[in-house]
Amino acid sequence: MEAHLGFRGRRALVTGAGKGIGRAVAVALSRAGARVTALSRTTADLESLTRECPGIETLCLDLADWEAVEAAVGAAGPFELLVNNAAVAELQSFLEVTRSAMQRSLDVNFGAVLHVSQIVARQMIAQGVPGAIVNVSSQASKRALRDHAVYCSTKSALDMLSKVMAMELGPHKIRVNTVNPTVVMTDMGRINWSDPQKSAAMIDRIPLGKFAEVDDVVNSILFLLSDKSAMTTGSSLMIDGGFLVS
Repeated sequence: MEAHLGFRGRRALVTGAGKGIGRAVAVALSRAGARVTALSRTTADLESLTRECPGIETLCLDLADWEAVEAAVGAAGPFELLVNNAAVAELQSFLEVTRSAMQRSLDVNFGAVLHVSQIVARQMIAQGVPGAIVNVSSQASKRALRDHAVYCSTKSALDMLSKVMAMELGPHKIRVNTVNPTVVMTDMGRINWSDPQKSAAMIDRIPLGKFAEVDDVVNSILFLLSDKSAMTTGSSLMIDGGFLVS
């Protein structure tokens, strides 16, 4: 599977790998021959992942704990590929945003990406190897959504962080891009968007008339990690069915 993308033997770290997109990316990379380390804060999810794909190594960490992340990720590397997928969605109206929701979102959606990427990029530079980083952003970074004040803002910050990373890491042959999906039909996505009235309002704004499937996002991430996208860095790949054109 995906042997033509050149992942065999390459070391990859995937955060938020216990469920959904992150889990699917970890499995796809492993099956394509990469040596994958999956990071999640939920032990049960990592245990079920290793049962599904025994070759995957795991790290159980809360990404908000900088000291623990520094030690564990540093010891687990070096890596050549990184997918920053972990995120939280604290949905509150603007007038009801709490300090705790804001801080947790900043810690995971922005701070953890910066920190993990620093650790991994320093390893790449020390090893003198080229690398690729994909940050999982959202269409919410480009368009305001009701009750998503903190989520939209942290994803917008992530997009700009990725551009600065691409600029500064490019001379070290490290590429950095984002994928920006619409609603994705993970298990949680199906639950959260099962109300026909709620989903219809969003789908009506998507020219292709549907939400994204997990494989739509996984395939885009694999492309951006691979040498098939060797001249692509600092870009945001929209996986939104045309949501932003309407």
